[in-house]
Amino acid sequence: MLVVISDIHFTDNGFTRTIPAAAFRVFRERLRDMAYDASWRAGGAYRPIEQIDLVLLGDILDVIRSERWPNVEEDHADYVRPWSDSGSPAFQDKLRDITTAVLERNEPSLSVLRSLAAPDVMTLPPATADGKVARVSREPDSPQRVPVKVRIHYMTGNHDWFFHLGGGPYNKIRELIVERMGLATPPDQPFPYEPGESEMLTELCDQHQVFFRHGDFFDHLNFHGDRDASSIGDAIVIDLLNRFSATVTGTMGDDLPRECLDGLRQIDHVRPLLIVPVWVDGLLRRTCADPKQAAEVKRVWDQVADRFLDMDFVRRCGDALPALTLDKLAIALKFSKGVSLRLLGQFFSWAGGKLPRGNENPDCADAMTEQAFKNRRARAVIYGHTHHHEIVPLNVYATAGGFVNQVYANTGTWRVVNEQARLKPDDEEFMSYWVMTYVGLYKGDERGGRPFEAWSGALALPQP
Repeated sequence: MLVVISDIHFTDNGFTRTIPAAAFRVFRERLRDMAYDASWRAGGAYRPIEQIDLVLLGDILDVIRSERWPNVEEDHADYVRPWSDSGSPAFQDKLRDITTAVLERNEPSLSVLRSLAAPDVMTLPPATADGKVARVSREPDSPQRVPVKVRIHYMTGNHDWFFHLGGGPYNKIRELIVERMGLATPPDQPFPYEPGESEMLTELCDQHQVFFRHGDFFDHLNFHGDRDASSIGDAIVIDLLNRFSATVTGTMGDDLPRECLDGLRQIDHVRPLLIVPVWVDGLLRRTCADPKQAAEVKRVWDQVADRFLDMDFVRRCGDALPALTLDKLAIALKFSKGVSLRLLGQFFSWAGGKLPRGNENPDCADAMTEQAFKNRRARAVIYGHTHHHEIVPLNVYATAGGFVNQVYANTGTWRVVNEQARLKPDDEEFMSYWVMTYVGLYKGDERGGRPFEAWSGALALPQP
């Protein structure tokens, strides 16, 4: 039995809504239920499964959204960013500092995650000689029950790509992660970005006829061809979105309504990133009744955007991006100097449909380009990254044993999402709610011969 989750985005700050430990306790119970269901075999007999593999499919520890990136200029002695020299002690010290802070802040959730591997936590009732369920205590720690081995695997995405870097200093950081998260992933080598970089993951893919990757591979904003290097997406989060929110809070925090400030602190939840101006404009209209204050927020956006566009790293990224993507970003941000954020948001929404595929993807079309799909070794292609859960049928083909289905699944996220209301897009209204998605994959006769299942839950935020 294999379970895949992604995009938890554990952070080190109190502003970002990270899913609480209670959700992990719910997941632990649900995982036990899935293991019980998987123990019912295709012929109708009950036989406890022996092992569960849990794959954390990227963007688990969120280094990019840290509040510890120094708010200084590029020529400052303390300046360090994801695109700085990864071989420098300053870079390595910053990554260690952020990683440690993320782990400490989220210890309640991580303690639940670690507990999955305890022999008295993930257990099942034994089977009788005739393939039935033995009547024993339902308490997980009962000695009558059968322990199920749990292995937790860490794969990297675009917000935790740093753990894919090789070398002694990074091994030390990975050792801390492995210890605090209870991982089966070896710390003395880079955490894998693709299954082929790990013998264990390759074997899991073969056994369960699946292929998985985080999905940023198809996103030109967040992947420039080398997963050991930064991308313009990192700069957008750190030096545009985070700086904008921090600057507004620092200069206007005593004057703006609390609801407005809280909204700006959640700016990184917006998907896709390039509709952030729509979010800002809608937020100001809902929460900031004073037009002078709203105008000042827009002025701050102009100021931060100008600084962002003038950064050396952003300029260098032009060669790695499709021309329309970078031009769209620059022109739209400059539009904000003389055009309302509402019109700017409308421009973003219009231009988003003009981009080539690859902007904040992946999607099912990308899944069909995977070699494991084309050679039919994978019945399921699993991505994360988009924060949007979906199941898409890709192909049905005949074999000697019957018809076989191939599907694409996205593991969504475990955090708050902000999605634009569909009725009146020009009103730029958004709805926020918690989501939690996981995908289970089965081999052989597990789960009655069913190859997969997916669960996605949503919890609304409190309403006035």
